[in-house]
Amino acid sequence: MAAKQIQSIRGMNDVLPDESPLWEAFEDAVRGWLRAYGYRNIRTPVLEHTELFVRSIGAATDIVEKEMYTFTDELNGESLALRPEGTAACARAVIEHNLLYNGPQRLWYWGPMFRHERPQKGRYRQFHQVGVEAVGFPGPEMDAEHLVMCSRLWRVLGLGGIELELNDLGDAAARTRYRARLVQYLEQHESQLDADSKRRLTTNPLRVLDSKNPAMQEIIERAPKLAEDLDEASKKSFEDLQGMLLAAKVAFRVNPRLVRGLDYYNGAVYEWVSAGLGAQNAVCAGGRYDGLVEQIGGKPAPACGFAMGVERLLELMKAAGGARERAADAYLVNQGKAAQRFAFLAAEQLREDGVTVTLDLGGASFKSQMKKADASGARFAVIVGDDEAAAGVVSVKPLREDAEQRRVSVAEAVDMIKKGGT
Repeated sequence: MAAKQIQSIRGMNDVLPDESPLWEAFEDAVRGWLRAYGYRNIRTPVLEHTELFVRSIGAATDIVEKEMYTFTDELNGESLALRPEGTAACARAVIEHNLLYNGPQRLWYWGPMFRHERPQKGRYRQFHQVGVEAVGFPGPEMDAEHLVMCSRLWRVLGLGGIELELNDLGDAAARTRYRARLVQYLEQHESQLDADSKRRLTTNPLRVLDSKNPAMQEIIERAPKLAEDLDEASKKSFEDLQGMLLAAKVAFRVNPRLVRGLDYYNGAVYEWVSAGLGAQNAVCAGGRYDGLVEQIGGKPAPACGFAMGVERLLELMKAAGGARERAADAYLVNQGKAAQRFAFLAAEQLREDGVTVTLDLGGASFKSQMKKADASGARFAVIVGDDEAAAGVVSVKPLREDAEQRRVSVAEAVDMIKKGGT
C-alpha cells in the first residue's frame, strides 16, 4: 500500500520555479528603492513571545483574539507566537539592542508573517511583507517621506491604479472622546449591527468602521467623524502632511472612516488600495505609532512605518505583464563519458568568466539535447562531442540568429558569447 501523500498546509503556498522570476524582480526593485532612501535591513525571528503582540497590537483585536498561531513551549511553559506582523518585533529589537543610542533609525525588513484566516485570493495564512519603520522621527515630515517613497515604488514596478487613502486618528485623548460618541451612536443602532460589529462594540468599537459588510455601510457612513475630536496640534500636523503630499504631486483622498486594525496606531494613518484585487484591496498600509516603543518597555520615542503585502503586489505585477525568467547565456550539450567530463570542466570555466550556463546531464541524444537547448531560451548552444573533448575545444552555435557554428577554445567561447556571437 502506497504511503499517503503529504501536501502543504492550507493557506501556506509553495512558490514554484516558474513563479520565482516575478518574486526576484520584485525583490531586486525593492532593495534598490530602499537603498535610495537610506534604509537599513533588520531581520527578526519569526517566533516571538505572545505577550509582545498582546501588548502592542491589542488584546481586543481580531489578530490577537482569533488569528495568531500560538503554542506553549513545553520546555519552559512560555506562550510563543508566530509573528502576525513585523512592526512590534522591529520595535522590540530596537529596544533590546539599544539602536536609538546612535540616533533615529531608518529600518526595513522582509519575511513571512502568519495569521490563521480563511484563505482567499490576496489573503493567506503564511504571507510575506516588506516593512519600513522609522524610529525616533517626529512627524509629519517622515510620514510624507514614507508616502512619497511608496508612490515612487509603484512607478518603479510599473503599477498604475493604486490610490492613497489618508486619515488622522489623533492622540489618545481624542480617541477616548471619539470612542464615547461612537459607542453611543452604535448602541442606538445595535439591532442593525452584524455579529462582528456587536462583538467589537464592547472590545474595539473603532473597528466597526472597518467593516466590509455591505449591509453595514449606511450605518458607518452616518457615524460621527473622528476629525471633530482632534486637538489643534493634530489638525495642524495633518494639514502639514497633506500640504507636503500636494507639493510632491502625490494624489490622495481623505477617508474619515479609515482606521487601522492594530491598537498601536495614532496620528496619520493610510492605506494604498487597488481596484484590481477585489475585496482584499489594500496593498500597503501604515501610519504613526508614537506610543509603541514605550508601550513594550522602551523609552518614549516617536515612530511611523508601513508594510506592503508582497503576494498582492505580485498579483498586480502579473496583471501588468510580470517578469520573465532570464535564460542562461548558454546550454551545454554533450554526449559520451569523455565529452561529459570535459563539458563539466568547460562549464565551470565559462561560469568563472561570467557566462551563465545550463549543463545537460541527462545523457540524451544530441538531437534531443539541442531541442532542450532551443526551448531553454539560451542564446547559444555550446556543444562537446568526443572530437571536441579530445581537442580540448567546444563548438558554439547561435540559437537566436542565423549564424554559423564555430569550433573555438573555451576562452574564445567566452568572448564570442559575451559579444553576442561575433
